Amino acid sequence: MIWAIHSLGNFGPLGIVQGQQILHMPMGINMVATLLSTNPSVPFRFWNKTRLLLTRHYRRHSQRSHTNMAREEGIVSLQEWQGWGTTSPLPAMVAQIVDDLKGLEQDLDAHMSFGGNGGKLQGNFRLQEDKKHRATYQALGDSEKKLQFYSARQIACRVLGSRGYLCQKCWLPMEDCMCSKLTSCSLYPGIRFWLYMHPKDFLRQNNTGKILWQVFGVDAASLCLFGIPEHEEIMWNSFKTAGKGNVWCLYPNKSEVPKSVQNVFDQEPVTSDEVAPTEVKVETTLHFILIDGTWSNSAAMFKRLQDKAKLVWGDEDLPCISLNPGASAMHKLRPQPSWDRTCTAAAAAGLLSELQLLPQFSSIELDKQAEAVEHALTVLLDALTKRRVRMGRSITRKVRQTNIR
Repeated sequence: MIWAIHSLGNFGPLGIVQGQQILHMPMGINMVATLLSTNPSVPFRFWNKTRLLLTRHYRRHSQRSHTNMAREEGIVSLQEWQGWGTTSPLPAMVAQIVDDLKGLEQDLDAHMSFGGNGGKLQGNFRLQEDKKHRATYQALGDSEKKLQFYSARQIACRVLGSRGYLCQKCWLPMEDCMCSKLTSCSLYPGIRFWLYMHPKDFLRQNNTGKILWQVFGVDAASLCLFGIPEHEEIMWNSFKTAGKGNVWCLYPNKSEVPKSVQNVFDQEPVTSDEVAPTEVKVETTLHFILIDGTWSNSAAMFKRLQDKAKLVWGDEDLPCISLNPGASAMHKLRPQPSWDRTCTAAAAAGLLSELQLLPQFSSIELDKQAEAVEHALTVLLDALTKRRVRMGRSITRKVRQTNIR
């Protein structure tokens, strides 16, 4: 009897033939290898190589099966969660809401479906789920718990609704993925960005905050989702370690005199302007918070930051920086309340450009890092424009009468 492995790609590690008959046998890799090795007509090199191929194929098949099984069961794995741009564990309430959605599916004997902006639930399932989540929300007497529930539900639905549709890196539809056109760049290690993002901006296609970790990496530009306690705890633990003097929020706080980059960081020049970027010593890390949400949502987000800062550091307001006004390229597609307001990524690029003008930062090439962000913004704008043209949508920014002077 002569045994041979038949078409690993089609039959996996269990496909074996005896003559012309295919046998699908529930045997492990070791059993197959033993079967081959004990047959004197099979050369040693053949069965040893076959065992190696089987092992590799089984691992790929196993990983793929576990991933598909998790998705079929409505589970959001750690790998999937972190693929959207975070290094945090899956938030407990997000996981609970995913479980609740799956349970409702079974109770209604119906599959949840998503569509429209933000991964909105559709059909009769949406109506039933809406009743259930409203009842749950009303039963939460504490305003903090209500915020956490609201944020977690938004995020859970967006994750489930974006599966297989959006690229996890750039948050664009697969056919419009722009990842191959982006250029990564190392951010000066003495600077760290925090994207304090509203849940309604999470996985939003024209969101620009995502660009920062695409360019600089998730450790240099960290995502913190508004109302998600695990994320906010990670961010504030970093701030406590850094100290209040090294934490700044890029926000035009109207309750105090605005401080410019020059007002805050202008110091005496370093001993030598010829210091190479790699030789600059990083004694402390400056943490910059970028509020990533609509202007109507940003006020509540900023107040939450201020309230937490008072609990941590006392009665003083969270230190804020106002940048020199300037419209970004995204004004063409994503309207702002006025032309002196800018998008999240453009604000980060503006900060880097203004810091570059100061003597102590002049040798670390922050201007090149700003250019990398601006290039990514151009790539995003181009991708969104092409998509709108293909879909027959307008590519002209709506002019608001309040902006005309």
